[in-house]
Order: sequence, then C-alpha cells, then structure tokens
Amino acid sequence: MALFSSRNSNVFQPTAYGGRRRRRGIPRWLVLILTGVVVGAGGVLFLQKSYGPTRLTVEQSEQLHQDLNSANIDKQRLQSQLNQTTHNLNETRSALENRTKQLQQTRDDSAKEREDIQLFLGAMPPDPRGTSPGIHAADFSNESGQLAYQILVMQDKADSPNFEGNMEFVVAGRYPSGKTANITLDPIPVDIPRYDFVRGSAPLPEAFTAREVTIRIRPKDSDKVAATRTIRVPR
Repeated sequence: MALFSSRNSNVFQPTAYGGRRRRRGIPRWLVLILTGVVVGAGGVLFLQKSYGPTRLTVEQSEQLHQDLNSANIDKQRLQSQLNQTTHNLNETRSALENRTKQLQQTRDDSAKEREDIQLFLGAMPPDPRGTSPGIHAADFSNESGQLAYQILVMQDKADSPNFEGNMEFVVAGRYPSGKTANITLDPIPVDIPRYDFVRGSAPLPEAFTAREVTIRIRPKDSDKVAATRTIRVPR
C-alpha cells in the first residue's frame, strides 16, 4: 500500500524535456537589428541636421521662388538689351563701312578734280600784263543794285608762297540821268595760293549801273599795284 500512496507520485510527461515549456523573449538578433536601425536612422537625422542643407520654411521657400522669378525677368531684360545693342552695333558698323566707301569715292573724285583743274589752269590764257599773281579771267554783272563778280587769280609757279593782299574795284558807270562817274569800292582782302576764285557781290550807289570795272591787286600793307586788269560789264 505504501507504494501507491506516495506523495511524490510520478505524473506522465508528454515530452522528453520535461513537463513545462520555458517562455521565450524577443530574440537577441532581432533586438540587435532593431537597435542598429534606430541608431542608423538617428545618425542620418543627426548628419542631415548638422551638416546637410538647411531645410527652408514656407516663407523662405516663397521668397526664394520670387527671387528666382525676378532673376529670370532680369535675365530676359538683359538679353533683350544685349540683342538691341548687337543690332545697333551691326547697323553702326554697316553705316561706317558705307561712309568709308563714300569717303574713298570722294577722295578719288577730288584727285580727279585736281587733275582736271591743273589741265584747266594750264589751258587758261595768261594775264595780258604778265604779272604774278595775274588776273586770268573775270566776269561782272549788275544784279539788283549789286555788282556781282567772279575772278580767277593765279600765280605762275605752283610752289610760290601765298600772296596776301587786297583787291580793289574802280567802277565806271552812269546814272539814269546820263551822268557818268567812277566809284572806288571798298577793298577785298585776298589770300592767294597757286590760284583762287574770288566770288561775291558789292553794293553800288542807288540807280547806278556799272559799265566797266578796273581790278587792282595790291600786296598787304603796300600801295604798289601787283596786278591790274579792266573788264567791261555786259548790259
């Protein structure tokens, strides 16, 4: 009887490892992984906050957008100004090229005109008195109370120094009453290189008509007559 009444009776164990299972906690490897993830994420956030670009607020973002638009507008304006300046520069360059061509053409024409003038001067009849300077040609006319004149004065040598002096007109004419008179007009200063065309007009007395003009050329500050010639005035 003692065998069946023992307090420590053996109970059937369903497994070979004992009658109770031990509760298992979170696996150690999972804890390590989660800890690594948390630490890594924290490190990334720390690096971004400490060394990464600063995040903008809404106001800063809007301001940046406005500044960018303003910069784009300024860029377009400057590009437009650059295009206009380039266009103006091209036009100026084209105009300068045309002016250069015109200037060259003018120089060519001037050279030809000088050659023609030299031929003309060589063909002009000399002053009958043979003086230098000489009065080679002259033309007078009565025009509304004025004596209009055109006179060609020349020196014999091309390398002669300029002749400085005065040109004087002694005008012979008459009034409507038939009265004749000789009138000396105010002298005209002249500076004659190789040749010179003296043109202009001088006032005559009222109702006076010129019939003949005597031209007298004197050196500067001298009463000596260097050249003279008498020309009839056409009616």
